[in-house]
Amino acid sequence: MPTSSARRSTAAAGTDRLDWEAYQRLVRRACFVCELLAGNPDYPHHVVYRDGATVAFLSRFPWWPGHLLVAPVTHVEDVVAVDVAQYLAVQRVVHAAGQALVAEVETERLYVLSLGSRQGNRHVHWHLVPLPPGVPYEQQQVAALAPERGYLDIPDRAQADLATRLRLRMTSDPAAGS
Repeated sequence: MPTSSARRSTAAAGTDRLDWEAYQRLVRRACFVCELLAGNPDYPHHVVYRDGATVAFLSRFPWWPGHLLVAPVTHVEDVVAVDVAQYLAVQRVVHAAGQALVAEVETERLYVLSLGSRQGNRHVHWHLVPLPPGVPYEQQQVAALAPERGYLDIPDRAQADLATRLRLRMTSDPAAGS
């Protein structure tokens, strides 16, 4: 899998550092959201929710347990390039996914942000990152998302179990409001 070449273990158990060069090759090679939606086995993610407009899935490089991404199904590279109806449909899923996350993952604060670049990770997506209770203030906010922290190497079975629990918590139609 291409994602495995971007991983490099560190001394901290359960935490990996990103091989930045391998990661850049991965995210610049193809649109990871479109490849996920196309079923490309080189871009595996645990999908939590999908409808005709939106997909929600667990991050392959989670900063914290429960790190989830939500994206429009249509390939869009700019948040303001979508019409209001499409934007609101995605945000309804962001809200429903956030509610499911805080119900399943102990959370002091849920961070919600859109990252990416037209140079890599082009497809617009939102990160939902549950900050666990007890993280010292100096390690919260932007520091909690810093690349030098690395990412968690969460076993696939644990990710699959969390995806199932989140899927069950989300309504059959989050776009209808929950």
